[in-house]
Amino acid sequence: MTVSPHPVPLPVPTASDGPLVTERLVLRPVRTADLTAVTRLWTDPDVRRHLGGPVIDSVVRIRQRRIVGAPGFHAVVRAGDGVLLGLVTVDAAGRGGETEVSYQFLPEHWGWGYAREAVAAAVARALVTSPSVVAVTQEANDRSRRLLEAVGLEHVESFVEWDAHQVLYRLHAPGPRA
Repeated sequence: MTVSPHPVPLPVPTASDGPLVTERLVLRPVRTADLTAVTRLWTDPDVRRHLGGPVIDSVVRIRQRRIVGAPGFHAVVRAGDGVLLGLVTVDAAGRGGETEVSYQFLPEHWGWGYAREAVAAAVARALVTSPSVVAVTQEANDRSRRLLEAVGLEHVESFVEWDAHQVLYRLHAPGPRA
């Protein structure tokens, strides 16, 4: 898969509440029926390679009780068949008080552009009410870095956290800045 060196245009966001619909996807609150796939995201070694490793069982049980309907957590499902592909999280009180976006997708859905489409939509919606959006990924996570750059985020800082080299990306909302 080739990624364009130029950022993809962000989609025009829908209203800031309710499901977020793209050409192929629906981002909606997590439901109880999603927990099996979401638990796979938390425990799959490939998904968690750059996220600190698989989550232990006791933490999975706590997360399962908290994620259903939780604000900011979006199940990403394919519009045609409702298959859960991954999660996109938007935290309005994220890193340094800025809106932070994060994401994880099941390996069988990698390479189809779903993550890029979902993250671009989430970032566009977040920028309606936030002056900027940030995302952090491990420096070694080349795929994630390419995705963030493809949706327009720019590398602004490198640092070490959780015993790994990290990269902070940021995108400012269009228009005048104070």
